[in-house]
Amino acid sequence: MPTITLRDYGNGIYAIDAGYVRHLLAAIHLIVDQGRVAIIDTGTNASLGRVTTTLTQLGLDPTSVDFVVLTHIHLDHAGGAGGMMQEFPSARLVVHPRGARHMVDPANLMRATEDVYGKEKAQALYGKLIPVPSERVIEAHDEFRLQLGERELVCYDAPGHAKHHIFIHDIVANGIFSGDAFGISYRELDVDNRPFLFPTTSPAQFDPIAMRNSIERMVALNPESMYLTHYSRIRPPRSLANDVLRRMDAFVGITNQVIGKCPESAVPAIHEAMKSYLLSEARNHGITLSDQEILSVCELDLKLNAEGAAIWAQQTK
Repeated sequence: MPTITLRDYGNGIYAIDAGYVRHLLAAIHLIVDQGRVAIIDTGTNASLGRVTTTLTQLGLDPTSVDFVVLTHIHLDHAGGAGGMMQEFPSARLVVHPRGARHMVDPANLMRATEDVYGKEKAQALYGKLIPVPSERVIEAHDEFRLQLGERELVCYDAPGHAKHHIFIHDIVANGIFSGDAFGISYRELDVDNRPFLFPTTSPAQFDPIAMRNSIERMVALNPESMYLTHYSRIRPPRSLANDVLRRMDAFVGITNQVIGKCPESAVPAIHEAMKSYLLSEARNHGITLSDQEILSVCELDLKLNAEGAAIWAQQTK
């Protein structure tokens, strides 16, 4: 078992590095209250040992887990759900109603993932998806409430990145677990503790209007912090929301401009334009890493962003 990066935020919230692709790319969050646990997003099957080891370090065991909550069913967030449900006998899986059937029978989900990454890479990243028994699945409709120990978790519908996306508001900690709905912010790109945040417009359900509405809905709850799957706690939410919405508008503008000029070769052109824009924004933020170092952190996201934005633009023509 590799060394586990565990962050204790002192409010019952912990972040574990999922070990997905590279260090500090994807976080699994634990909420602990009165010895009861909710896990927010799962990483992949390979992440399970990191979670069980962390539970042991916290003096907890597999029966302490009441909920495994998925912000959405993209496999960097949900690929380990089936394995965790096997490991945690008391847990219920909480997922958007649109995603529930894909957790019970993940065959179509895997095929869709293979369409994005290619079959060989998808298999290498995620392995075999384990179905979850339907009787252990809770469909989290808008404003669905979970009781964890003495704290309440409220699930909200959050389309924009995906139609099967929710965010979770922890009332006690006043934190929001946003999955990908509030964007991506990697800790390597922080400058003087100021996060650098950009949107994820990856395939295949990006919708800029819905994303804006979801972000504004999060901020309207006046959270103290946002907890992103990529990567963990950032603040202050309001000014960061302004950053991600401005950059989303820029990505949309780039996409529309490219689609209008060269629809047949849109994706590589969008990718190059997004890359140039984001590097410029990184410099304006004060990031002093080389271009190559910055791109080593976010290049995969930019490639997926270009594909997703192109799909959106072509569907709205």
